[in-house]
Amino acid sequence: MTSAATEHTSLLAPLENRTFRSIFLASQLSSLGWLMQTVALSWLMATVSTSDVMVALVQASSTLPAFFLAVFVGAIADNYSRRMVMIVGRSLMMAAAAMLTILMAFGITDPWLILAFSFLDGCGIALSDPAWRVSLGDILERRHLPAAVTLLNVGFNTVRSVGPIAAFGPLVTFALTTLGFIAPLTVLWRNKWKVQTSSLPREALMTAIYDGLRFTAISSEIKSTIVRGTLFGFAATSTLALLPLLARDVVKGGPIGYGIMMGGFGAGALLAGLMNPKLRRLLTQEWLVVFACIACAICEISLALTSSLVVATICLALGGAGWVTAWSGLGVNVQLASPRWIGGRTISIYSAFTYGGIAAGSWFWGIIVQNYSLPLALGWSGVATIVVAALGLKLPISNRSESELEPSGGFSAPAVALDLKPRSGPILVTTEYAIPDENVDRFLEIMQKRRYAQSRVGARQWMLARDVQEPSRWLETFRTPTWTDYHRLHHRLTQADKELDHQVFDLSSCPPRTSILVERTTAGKSSPPVPYVSQK
Repeated sequence: MTSAATEHTSLLAPLENRTFRSIFLASQLSSLGWLMQTVALSWLMATVSTSDVMVALVQASSTLPAFFLAVFVGAIADNYSRRMVMIVGRSLMMAAAAMLTILMAFGITDPWLILAFSFLDGCGIALSDPAWRVSLGDILERRHLPAAVTLLNVGFNTVRSVGPIAAFGPLVTFALTTLGFIAPLTVLWRNKWKVQTSSLPREALMTAIYDGLRFTAISSEIKSTIVRGTLFGFAATSTLALLPLLARDVVKGGPIGYGIMMGGFGAGALLAGLMNPKLRRLLTQEWLVVFACIACAICEISLALTSSLVVATICLALGGAGWVTAWSGLGVNVQLASPRWIGGRTISIYSAFTYGGIAAGSWFWGIIVQNYSLPLALGWSGVATIVVAALGLKLPISNRSESELEPSGGFSAPAVALDLKPRSGPILVTTEYAIPDENVDRFLEIMQKRRYAQSRVGARQWMLARDVQEPSRWLETFRTPTWTDYHRLHHRLTQADKELDHQVFDLSSCPPRTSILVERTTAGKSSPPVPYVSQK
């Protein structure tokens, strides 16, 4: 697969897949309802509360659940039916909309209740969004992933163009939102797609979470994306979090003016999405993120200087274009840096930090407005967004065209002399090498790559030691928690990982000797462990 095949895919190419098309269109309907609900909630809070912080917290309350729950949700998405996780998440969002409709019907507009149901809505998003995004790799060919991720971001932000619908009032908006979830739930229930399954038992939840955190910590690509995404969310969220205050206090356009400005933001997102394939051909992913940050910064600083509805709407179109371009680029990078077996966890960890950044930014900029002024908050958020762009000098976003991390398969379990159960363990694996002095430098170079490869797929406490009495003798050791985890590690190795075996074996003056042992305590009457030894 060439870079061109991945980078030049048309934005609409993923829609040729019937399953993706059905779920995407249905998700657009639910996104429309959710955004209408968010607009209505933000404006409702601006009218029933005199606290600027409470207005900003509407945005924070809908994103905080993703920060607290995403790691658990990612482990669930990788071990259970992603389709069912999406159904549960959408059902929670529908329940939140239904309860808000009932509250409005009875005239109950308590600010804390508004935040509570906004939080419940966020819980539904935290469940469904990572499962939906990682399902893209199950439904589509990998070369279509950049276009699909961009399409999702474009679609989600374009529906902001219908923000003026929320001007019909909270009761109508919440009722329409509740009804709008019926179609997505029906589509998810009726559509099934093939998911690659493993013959191994399902991972324990805490083990799955640990593996996800470790993989993320090891991957420099994902770490850079998380840091940039978190800081971008913190800095740039001021546009959306403070927009109700801008509409109420500066532009004085009322709910109609607020909806028009949201429409400008969505229009900019749509235009950027249509241009994204061409931009990806002309610019690297890093430069796309840099220009996206600069566009958002210009929007924020301009909003701090204007009181015109027309000017503000034009500025928001530029901000919407930068917003969708930045999130599309960051999301694509995480997708392509994650193999399928752990995609739900890496995407959810990325979502946790970025949503956490958005929630923290919403609260922080609200505090600045309450204690100082709205223009000051918008101006400084623009400066902060420029700083995020400059971070590319230290934490650049890669320009990967495809993932090279997919398992190669073909692992045959070794015969053992003990009656090992799936949960037997811990398992200690040792490999002895005989490395001549002239090959030591090359050996250490390969073993550094081998340590990364094995740790990434589940090896714990990996260590390389040299015999002080026989310097040519080297010993590689690592552990796995159980016998099943040992099998799982080998199922996850890529072809490139296995090629490292051949490279290091070629440097050894005699065939390496691998031993597999199960650890035992000294208590009880159990016989000492008998190692399985294989000659390689």
